[in-house]
Amino acid sequence: MALPKPASESDLSVLSTSASRYVRDSLPRYKMPDNSIPKEAAYQIIHDELLLDFKPKLNLASFVTTLMEPESDKLIMESINKNYVDMDEYPVTTELHNRCVNMIAHLFNAPLGDSEDAIGVGTVGSSEAIMLAGLAFKRKWQNKRKAQGKPYANPNIVTGANVQVCWEKFARYFEVELKEVKVREGYYVMDPAKAVEMVDENTICVAAILGSTYNGEFEDVKLLNDLLLEKNNQTGWDTPIHVDAASGGFIAPFIYPELEWDFRLPLVRSINVSGHKYGLVYAGIGWIIWRTKQDLPEELIFRIKYLGAEQSTFTLNFSKGSSQIIAQYYNLIRLGQEGYRNIMENCHENAMVLKEGLERTGRFNIVSKDHGVPVVAFSLKKKNGGHDEFEVSEMLRRFGWIVPAYPMPADAEHITVLRVVIRAEFSRTLAERLVQDITNVLHDLDKLPPKLIVGEEEKQENGGGALVKRKSDLETQRDITTYWKNYVVAQKAIKRQKVAAS
Repeated sequence: MALPKPASESDLSVLSTSASRYVRDSLPRYKMPDNSIPKEAAYQIIHDELLLDFKPKLNLASFVTTLMEPESDKLIMESINKNYVDMDEYPVTTELHNRCVNMIAHLFNAPLGDSEDAIGVGTVGSSEAIMLAGLAFKRKWQNKRKAQGKPYANPNIVTGANVQVCWEKFARYFEVELKEVKVREGYYVMDPAKAVEMVDENTICVAAILGSTYNGEFEDVKLLNDLLLEKNNQTGWDTPIHVDAASGGFIAPFIYPELEWDFRLPLVRSINVSGHKYGLVYAGIGWIIWRTKQDLPEELIFRIKYLGAEQSTFTLNFSKGSSQIIAQYYNLIRLGQEGYRNIMENCHENAMVLKEGLERTGRFNIVSKDHGVPVVAFSLKKKNGGHDEFEVSEMLRRFGWIVPAYPMPADAEHITVLRVVIRAEFSRTLAERLVQDITNVLHDLDKLPPKLIVGEEEKQENGGGALVKRKSDLETQRDITTYWKNYVVAQKAIKRQKVAAS
């Protein structure tokens, strides 16, 4: 009888990754290893390390969708190997893309004829969409100035100080001056009147935000349009509006249908929206829609012939996956207007549940609005012991929640807020649990020693006005750490006593 052949270490790793050397030895982190490893070991190593990430569903900092239906997941995997740019090879995928563009354009009330196709394109996200919109405005403005024999070297764009960083990127990358309307305490979005005041003959467009990143509030696009029309009539200019509807574009049409913010307003020439936010698709899809063909300069469109047939392209990227486009089409036909309306209403109602729960604590000022993106932004009324919103944010991580804290934009930087984004996958049960965990965090902060003011030696009103030395950052941190350690030890002792008594 032949003895069984001893299995090699590689063979053993196939049978049990845990029994192999790959879980015992450290792999190179920043250089490619010299040798291969079994696929099972590679998967397990990466899988285990990724367990240290927070749960996407509890990441309340992000507007981006983290949960889709199994059927959409299946479509994504079936199309994950298709490069969208190969339009001649994947004509059906191209057709689905074009259907999405037309559906979204109609949703935004684009003035299209019965057989007229909408002008737009899918992008990697709203950042790319905004770059494309900005380039179109800049080129149109330059062409008009050249035809008039006027200087065209100093274009500017007017926005609120509350815009997302992609607008700053556009201005810096494409050499456009960014003129920001400052916000103020209690008014955290762009003031249309101040925006119009900043418009001059070099302004390529005014950008309005339908859903501020800071507090979810809609800017008044209708008022901006009316004021800008009046100024255009007075000056002879033709300054247009772009609406950054990254967050609100899939919300307003369904729960605020009477709100005029889109192509119903004559000066709105382009709109961007994030499919991966309230379009309910995983990260990696945005859309830019132009009002008419004339709003997209022909010279920005490239025509290529080396992929099998002549095709037009106007994107910053070239190769791009098809999965998110197909997932967007799935949502549009699967949910329809009824489904999107129900989901957005649920998000709004859960935002109200969270807001009301926070108000019941008596500890917070609500700085978000009921009318807008379902976001709850709030700040502490009183910082007991000097403990602030950043500490609340940090301590909520103990419960698994990611709730960001940040200062408001220019001229309101002294206001710090916490922000919770209510997405489709955030239920009422989670909203109620979050309120409970925030309440627990507040109780824990109340037990901490007061934070001392850090700085140089200063005179204080202390008895006869003696000079008192303030503690350094390091000394203060040591005091807090020591107190916290003692608190944890005491809590453990209490638990042990309870266990012993039982």
